[in-house]
Amino acid sequence: MKLTSKSEYALLALVYLARQAGKRAIPVHTIAAAQKIPEKFLEQILLALKRARFLRSVKGQGGGFLLARDPASISLADIIRLFDGALAPTESVSRYFYESTPIEKEKRLLAVFRDIRDLVAKRMEQTSLADVV
Repeated sequence: MKLTSKSEYALLALVYLARQAGKRAIPVHTIAAAQKIPEKFLEQILLALKRARFLRSVKGQGGGFLLARDPASISLADIIRLFDGALAPTESVSRYFYESTPIEKEKRLLAVFRDIRDLVAKRMEQTSLADVV
């Protein structure tokens, strides 16, 4: 598993919004400036998070984005899977994004990678935005 810029920026934006939780809607440009994220790229990320129902938006003056869920109910795994797909080191051990790979020929290697997947997935699934805020 390797995080893309999209998932890293998504996590940064969500942490920022979690710190502001419930105060008011935060404009894109405010989040972008605070977390040093390119604004146009952040807009795309925030829209994806809204479509996935992690965020809600408020239009008009005073508009922006708010968390749609409690930070404790959003795991790091949720966000990384949304943007990057599998948490597994190879698709052939992925639970949600399985694809056949050459390493499947070696069952013991496959078992090691499955263990790695389980460790990473467990940690990411058990860590919420609230835990890192």
